[in-house]
Formats: sequence, structure tokens, C-alpha cells
Amino acid sequence: MARSRKKLGQILVAQGAINAEQADQGIKHAQQTGKRVGEALIDLGVIDEMQVVKALAAQYGMKYVDLSNEKIRKLIDDSALDKSVMKKNLVIPLGKSGGKMRMAIHDPMDLEMLDNLRFRLNMDIEPMLATKSQIKGYLEGEAAGGGIAAGGSLTEPAQPTDQQASLVTDSIDRSIDRSLDRSMDRSIDVSSEDSPVVKLVNRILDEAVRNRTSDIHIEPMEDRVRLRYRIDGVCAERDNLPKRMQNAVLSRLKLMAGMNIAEKRVPQDGRIKIHVDDVGIDFRVSACPAYHGESVVLRILRPDAVRIGLENLGFESENLETFNKIIRRPNGIFLVTGPTGSGKTTTLYSALDVLNRPDKKIITAEDPVEYNFEGINQCQVREGIGLTFPAILRSMLRQAPNVILVGEIRDKEVGEIAIQAALTGHLVFSTLHTNDAPSAMTRLIDMGIKPFLVASSIQAVMAQRLIRVLHDSKQIASEDELDHKYLNLIRLKVEDAIGKVYKAVPCDEAPSGYKGRKAVFEMMIMNAEIRDLAFKRAPSSRIRKAAIAAGMKELVEDGRLKVLNGTTTPEEIARVSQAD
Repeated sequence: MARSRKKLGQILVAQGAINAEQADQGIKHAQQTGKRVGEALIDLGVIDEMQVVKALAAQYGMKYVDLSNEKIRKLIDDSALDKSVMKKNLVIPLGKSGGKMRMAIHDPMDLEMLDNLRFRLNMDIEPMLATKSQIKGYLEGEAAGGGIAAGGSLTEPAQPTDQQASLVTDSIDRSIDRSLDRSMDRSIDVSSEDSPVVKLVNRILDEAVRNRTSDIHIEPMEDRVRLRYRIDGVCAERDNLPKRMQNAVLSRLKLMAGMNIAEKRVPQDGRIKIHVDDVGIDFRVSACPAYHGESVVLRILRPDAVRIGLENLGFESENLETFNKIIRRPNGIFLVTGPTGSGKTTTLYSALDVLNRPDKKIITAEDPVEYNFEGINQCQVREGIGLTFPAILRSMLRQAPNVILVGEIRDKEVGEIAIQAALTGHLVFSTLHTNDAPSAMTRLIDMGIKPFLVASSIQAVMAQRLIRVLHDSKQIASEDELDHKYLNLIRLKVEDAIGKVYKAVPCDEAPSGYKGRKAVFEMMIMNAEIRDLAFKRAPSSRIRKAAIAAGMKELVEDGRLKVLNGTTTPEEIARVSQAD
């Protein structure tokens, strides 16, 4: 008497993949939908495809094969069957063994298909089970620029986020595939406006601008090219381009940016200018060699981004009044600190926009010049020809300026020249990479600048971070919705938060519930005590205590005010302020 085969649900329960209740749910769903139990369980989300296939292998006494395994992939024999037959039947030959052809299949019950293959090959078949997605990944991945990923997932171009349509339309994709079949590298026309690649790149740039994107990241991976947009400071995956399009897309971008298309071994920089809705938009392009090809980042520079006005930067009334007084001083150094992407350039440009009057001569030294200002003399660093920060600064001082902006104090030489400029009657703006305002003093001294120069020249230091601003769809968070962990991090009592703290509510216009960004600030005004501490090389912790005693509001404190007035959420402040 033949031994009865265990049911799939029983095997999965025995393996600990699901429980009995989930098995019953799967059976009921299968009966209602007409699907198999395995498919029904996957639909319900209680199990994944790989677990089902492993259980099927145990049920039918077959071997399970993971096509993402390198050893298994080496067994694949494409010559055994026509590609059309493999695609039609969703099978992959794995070579001969013991007079049999090992065949990766996904459906152990398709006996008719196995018989047809035996007849076609004129030999016995040893079926082995693999996931359907892995089989499709191998058969279709080449044409789609994908492959087989570990864990059983098909690495064809993934569905874009937020249910957006793929940027790679079928027509574009097919056209590019045909072009690339002829030649991977020489190829396709990346200059003609009718070229599919050109249309695709134009779509990416246009969409990014319209979606308020600040950076476009094009990152070659092993099996695809990942496209990400940074919106409101947060990166989100937009699409995955087929691997076959990599060279074409990167060549088009480099051509537009004025880069050397043939050079792929060293980093390159360039600029692109296009018009979107009759507005000129600049893109600062950076290409950097990476393991799977050149990674390209495009920084979007909107002309109105730095002319938003001081009142719209995020200043509370007290800080705004102080800031206005500082930027109107006749001399000294005003430093803005913070990590990359914290809005330092925007803040300083906004200050220059206020000071840009006919009676003021303003000169800037930048690397690179991001925004062009009428009435301001902007000099771009070109180290290749000797036009360095120190060279520009020395030349500046002979131009009799009132205000000088130094893009960044990077070393002792630049710092000393900037300080000498401040001590000889110039107002100097610059940036520094430190985590907070008090650390700027110790950072400059660590560069090798004499403490007495630092103490005597610095007028104020302001640290800042960018936070996402709640969209109008926001709602008051209930007491149960308040996260005590984040409230503690920003030093806000629960009783003070009830009825005042808002939560982000996603909507069509703002899928994350946030739209736009503002800054939180930490303003340290120099006084006699702080200057004395700097002169004595005191640690930043002591300088911080003195600054707080003198009235400095920390980043967390400024952020807490923005939480209570409904601008943002405690989670945002905790994220950017490094609260602990």
C-alpha cells in the first residue's frame, strides 16, 4: 500500500514556518480563491515563497536548489534547451548527472511539462525545485538588467516607491535593449534628442525638480542601477534602471555636464543647466569611480533656494534679532557650523542678500560657486591653476571689500588669512564642520591657529541643522500617540506636550506628512569669559557651559520650541540634534 503524502500545511506546521491557525486560514483562502494552499499562504503574508518551495520539496521528495548560490549557478547549462523553451516552461537545465538531466522547476505537479521535456531531450529528467521568482530572474534578468539575488528575490527592476510609475517605460526599455545588443560601450546615441536614453535622462531631471528633490543619486549595483531622490533631507529609492542602461545613462549625464566620457578611473565634476517651467535650474554633477561603475550625484541648485529671506530660515524671534545685529557689524568673523547638508551655505547667502547694497563691496571665495548673485564678486577655487583659497583671499584684501565670504575654513593657512582680514576691518563669513557652536573654537586652535587670534577675531558662532516641517495635514497627537522616548530626548515633559505636540499625517501632496525644511539654531555670542576660555585652550565642554550661562539656547532647546509651536515633531528634533 502506497504511503500517503503529507499535506503542505502539515509540513509547514511541522517545520515551524506557520502555526495550525495560519494553516487553516491558508486552506480557507485557497478554497475561496481557487489557488493552491502555498499560493494562498503567500497572499496572506504569513510565509514567503522560499519556505513554500522548501516544503514542496519535502512533500514530493525532491531536492531544493537555491539559484542564488554560486555553486548552483555554475551548473546551469543554457545549451541544453532553447531559451524560448526554457521561458515557456519556466525551467533551467542544471547539467547531466547519472544519465539524467537535472532540471530546476517550480511546479512539481506539472507532469505533462516534464514528459514533454523528456521527449525533447531524449533522456530522463531529475526535477529539482526552485522558486518561481528565481527562475524568472535568471531567464528574464539578462534582458531586464537583473539577476538572481540571495534570499530568493528576483532582482529585476524593482517597483518604484510610493506606487509611482517606472521611469523606464516599455518603449524606452525595448529601444535601449536593441541598441545595447549592438554595442554595450560604443553605442547608443547619447546626444540626439530623440534617443531613448536622452528622453529617460530628461525625465529623471524634470521629475526630480518638480518633486522638490535636492539631490539625485545614480548608483550602479551588481545587477541594476539604483536611482534615489533626496527630498527634505531623506533619501528614497525612486526606481531601478536595467543594468544594460548603465553606460548609456552615465555617458549622457557626463556629456551634459561637460565631463570626459572616456575617463572612468578618476573623479570628475561638472555642471548642467536646464529650464523647467521657464526657470533656469543648475545641477552640480559629481562622478566618482565605484566597484560596479561610476556613481553620479546631481545636486539641484534652484535660484530661489537662497533667497527665501531670513525670516523663513527658521529663526525664533530672539535669534533673528541677534543674527541681524551680528551680520551688520563692521568687522570680525561670523562662523556657521554643522555637518554637510545642514543649510550653512543657504544661511550665509541669505545674510549676503540682506547686505548686498550699492554701498557694500562683497567678495566670495567658493569651491564651487553654487549660486550666482548680481552685485557680488564671486571667485571659484581652481586648484589646478593655483587659484586656491589662500591665493584668492590674499587677492581679495587688495580689492578693498567690506564683506568677505570664505566657503569653508579647511586648514591653518585659510584660517589665518581670514582672521587677519577680520582684524584689519573686514566682516568675514565662513563655515566650519563641527557638531556644535562651542567646538568651533577648539577646532580652529587644533588647526594650528594661535588661541589669541581665535579669541580676538571671532564675533559669533552659530551651529544649525535642518528639520522637516509638518504639512498642513498635521494633527494634534493624542496622549497615547506621544512617544515618551523622544519627548525625553528633547527634554519635554509629557504634561507639557499633551494637546500641543503634532503628528505627521501623510497625504497626496506630502506622502511622508512633511513638506519643506527649516533650521534649528544654536547661537554663541562671544563675551569676555568665552574669549578668555578660548585663549586658555579650555575644552569645548567648559566653553559650552559659559555660553549657556551667557544665554545661548542649545539646538535641542530651539527644536523644542518648534515642536511646541507645531512646526515639527519630537522625532525630527531628536534625529538632527544628536540628543542623548
